[in-house]
Amino acid sequence: MLRVVAVVAVLLVYVYGLVDVIRTDRRATRGISKPAWIIVVILLPILGAALWFILGRPYNSRPTPQPTSHPTAPDDDPDFLRNLEIRRRNQAEAERLKKLKAELEAKERKLKGGSNAEDSGDVNT
Repeated sequence: MLRVVAVVAVLLVYVYGLVDVIRTDRRATRGISKPAWIIVVILLPILGAALWFILGRPYNSRPTPQPTSHPTAPDDDPDFLRNLEIRRRNQAEAERLKKLKAELEAKERKLKGGSNAEDSGDVNT
């Protein structure tokens, strides 16, 4: 039973070390190059993995956060805020044009109404 546990532990350390070497960025390895570390871990399973963990693994082993392509909140996104301002301006301009059109139509109706009254007055006299 003890042999089985020892073999499983050795296998786990070997596999974890090999996977860790493979997943590590090639620029972050210490000591020798990444391909050399892979060869060391494959040829010397336990010793290679132990050397990797002691000498080759980067100091900061936490994965660096990948930059996001967009901010998480809309109010942090400059494009969203810019588009929001453009939409607000367009809406204000549309309302202004609608108001001017309504005023123009009212003036036209007033002029037509006044000219119709004058025309009808000319016909009666």
